[in-house]
Amino acid sequence: MTGRQDIQISVVVPVYNEESNLLPLYGRLASVLKSTVGESYEILFVNDGSQDQSLEILRTLGSQHAAVRYIDFSRNFGHQIAVMAGLDHAVGQSVVIIDADLQDPPELIADLYHKMQEGFEVVYAKRRTRKGESVIKKLTARLFYRILQSITSVAIPVDTGDFRIIHSKVVDVLRQMPEQHKFLRGQISWVGFRQTHILYDRDERLGGSTGYTYRKMIRFALDGITSFSDFPLKLATLAGFVVSFFAFLYMIWTLIARIVWPESHVQGWASLIISVLFLGGIQLISIGIIGEYMSRMNMNVMGRPLYVVREMKGEVSQ
Repeated sequence: MTGRQDIQISVVVPVYNEESNLLPLYGRLASVLKSTVGESYEILFVNDGSQDQSLEILRTLGSQHAAVRYIDFSRNFGHQIAVMAGLDHAVGQSVVIIDADLQDPPELIADLYHKMQEGFEVVYAKRRTRKGESVIKKLTARLFYRILQSITSVAIPVDTGDFRIIHSKVVDVLRQMPEQHKFLRGQISWVGFRQTHILYDRDERLGGSTGYTYRKMIRFALDGITSFSDFPLKLATLAGFVVSFFAFLYMIWTLIARIVWPESHVQGWASLIISVLFLGGIQLISIGIIGEYMSRMNMNVMGRPLYVVREMKGEVSQ
């Protein structure tokens, strides 16, 4: 049985409908890993409920190459859960996280690894440019990370994804974090240790289409905000105080007008409807924010497993 002391680098690759990218990805990964650490590596693919031929390709790679392992989920559990499953089963002294779409160049792993040898526990890849992505996606990503950085005490690096190398001691801490809604780049920042980055230019996707729809990106953003900030709750409370303050001023004005100009007839229908709708909107938004936090607490309390494995190749002792 191979153990952690025998593997220098584990590479975790979440896979969702990436049949056109897997073979080129493996070739590039194997090349850079062999030139960096010889045969002391493993590549761990996590098939997140793919509906194309990804699993068949992984089975073939696993049968042909001893360094290739794979985990096949019973259904689609999500990108972050797939990465966490890889971290759960990785045995290397250091672990690289990289997506299967080849937007992040595997050749950069050598630079990440050598930078870690300088004494860092986390080295993440920071995007200098992003090819093949729409202006809207670039803008929303840029805004999200800067907003998140401003409302949380955790220094989550901007212009980064999950592409990074982390030491096994960081992996051990991540395994102790049981929350169901994962936001790993935030969790890795929260863990601490010595962290640094290297700059790179992100390429276009080699083939296929992205599985990250705008709906998934919004959900991902909510996971990040609710996991590392209580600002939305404070904002809801502040909104309640502000609305109550103006409602009080309006009440005083109404009483004064009634006393000073009793003969005047104040219609009030429009202002009444506007006030009711505005107050109702504030209340519903506040309830929704509280509900998001409570929903995440409920998922954690239920204690369901993060993922269900249908098939696995390559059990490795840790």
